[in-house]
Amino acid sequence: MKFESRDLVVRYPGASQPALNGISMEVAGGCLYAVLGPNGSGKSTLMRSLMGVITPDSGGAYIDDREVHAWDRRELARAVGAVAQSETVSFPLTVREMVAMGRYPHLGPLSGEGDIDREAVATALSECDVTDLASRDVTTLSGGERQRVRIARALAQQPRALVLDEPTISLDVRHEMAILELLRRSADSGLTVIVVTHGLDLAARFCDSMMLLSRGKVAAEGTPAEVMTEETLATVYEWPLEVATDPGSGTPRVTPQRVSPASSRAVR
Repeated sequence: MKFESRDLVVRYPGASQPALNGISMEVAGGCLYAVLGPNGSGKSTLMRSLMGVITPDSGGAYIDDREVHAWDRRELARAVGAVAQSETVSFPLTVREMVAMGRYPHLGPLSGEGDIDREAVATALSECDVTDLASRDVTTLSGGERQRVRIARALAQQPRALVLDEPTISLDVRHEMAILELLRRSADSGLTVIVVTHGLDLAARFCDSMMLLSRGKVAAEGTPAEVMTEETLATVYEWPLEVATDPGSGTPRVTPQRVSPASSRAVR
């Protein structure tokens, strides 16, 4: 499943500049693609635009060469599993019930779960290490546990693509690595996976390609080695950074540098 944006421009009312300003990108099927950038650079806006949640001022977003707003929403829900940056649960719901919501696009109006649905839910619970939480009320979970449940719900859809905004937020090291390994395997099996993340090192380690945004524009795009250079990162993040090759993975590793107290005060 291919994702594409063409000269995408999004302006929010009252903002002095566009949140996205002429963004063009293409993500091929079976690719694990990272969207990086500082706070406010347009990452979440790009994700919402790709999913048709936001209507751009100009340009367009396309999935399999079809404009995203031309997709039937139920059809899109079957094809793409999405995890937003935040979500509010306003009524009692068990973990299993929340994960099972991922099967709704596959069910008829009055249909109950079948064997295929139950198997998909069980597999998703297991893959995200939340099987033991299945009977728990979602509102009683920690932030990291709830995040894994939301990813499990997306996987239960059995989609052809995953779009995830900060999927590893609040996760401990073990579960962060487990989720990224899962996303890597998903891409290797043919799913298209787009991830918004602040984790530069982990994006370099797991992703095929990446886009670095800065103030709503593309600062760099390509492989991790092409994007993650000291000059580019220091310019975008406005902080001195050292980029070295990780001896274990052979991918770029970023180390922020200390600056003088006077420089720190100037940045703040």
